Amino acid sequence: MSAPNYWDYLQVDRLLELQGGLEGDDAQISSDELHFIVVHQVYELWLKLLLRELRDARDQLAVERVDEQIIPRVVHHLTRVEEILRLMTAQWAVMETLTPQDFLVFRDKLAPASGFQSFQMRELELVLGLGTDQRLKYGGVDPIDHIREVSQKARGGDKVRKQINAALEELSLRDALQRWLQRTPIQGSCLGEADDAGTVDKFLTEYLQAWESAQRKVAGNLASAGIADPQGLKKRVESAGAGARAFLLAEDQEGEQRDATRRARAGLLFIESYRELPLLAWPRLLIDRVVAVEKQMLLWRNAHARMVERTIGRRIGTGGSSGVDYLDEAARVRIFTDLWTVRGILLAPEHLPRLQCPEFYGFAT
Repeated sequence: MSAPNYWDYLQVDRLLELQGGLEGDDAQISSDELHFIVVHQVYELWLKLLLRELRDARDQLAVERVDEQIIPRVVHHLTRVEEILRLMTAQWAVMETLTPQDFLVFRDKLAPASGFQSFQMRELELVLGLGTDQRLKYGGVDPIDHIREVSQKARGGDKVRKQINAALEELSLRDALQRWLQRTPIQGSCLGEADDAGTVDKFLTEYLQAWESAQRKVAGNLASAGIADPQGLKKRVESAGAGARAFLLAEDQEGEQRDATRRARAGLLFIESYRELPLLAWPRLLIDRVVAVEKQMLLWRNAHARMVERTIGRRIGTGGSSGVDYLDEAARVRIFTDLWTVRGILLAPEHLPRLQCPEFYGFAT
């Protein structure tokens, strides 16, 4: 066997034969259509890498006991995901060099094909943890059902359905993160210990009392300065307090799921509140990276919507969707909702409940 060369290792010859579009020959299509195909194929390659990185992060986080040295590896995978998404967002600028008139020359021949049929994007949403009730329908059809239907007559359709069905069954990053947060030591108490529930409840009670007190103080200062109506402020403080309490006590859940969610949200709150402690340094970086990943995903979706609006306006998409309106709606969906919500109820360090067992969270000696 001869020594490998660059193009054999990357299979460049095969790669460069895949831009022919419906004609099967890139010499038969315009440079604008070639541009369109190349940009979208590059996106699909990035999606392939994103899926691998997210699954690696998920798998390392999903074990029953996550060793401390594993957390930096998870952060590493998520950092790569964030940077890929940042690059994908910037790549829309390349797409925008296609003028509206140039695109209209070949747009109609794409129908009913659409970017909404990107099965890797749907797989990515599932791996991240997008719930069934969060999936936006287009044309009145669930996108997963649509891909299954289209794949019945498509080349490689069996493989597509297999991938989608497997993603529907596997553990999501969101669920793995939730289970990991549920095991967070809170005030020195670990999940499953004798009075862990009592310790967690005490921490949440003290935290909510401190938070409500801090909110009343802010409202009082505003009222004294004549900036806002005292009665209106009082109602807003009461409403915010009720919302914080409902979130931390997981009143949106029932039964065992409520207990698990409350413990996980308490763990999240504890990490964010005492994030400077040595034992929590990497866990809080992990949480920050997940938030950064979702933020970059939202920026990518928004940039996509603006690129489409600039190119074709608000006309119906080639796949029959509402086009830009659909993309804008998708850019408002949050998967890691708890990680965003907790930011609205954080306290300044001086108002936090007194830390119990500080030595538990110190450096190992």
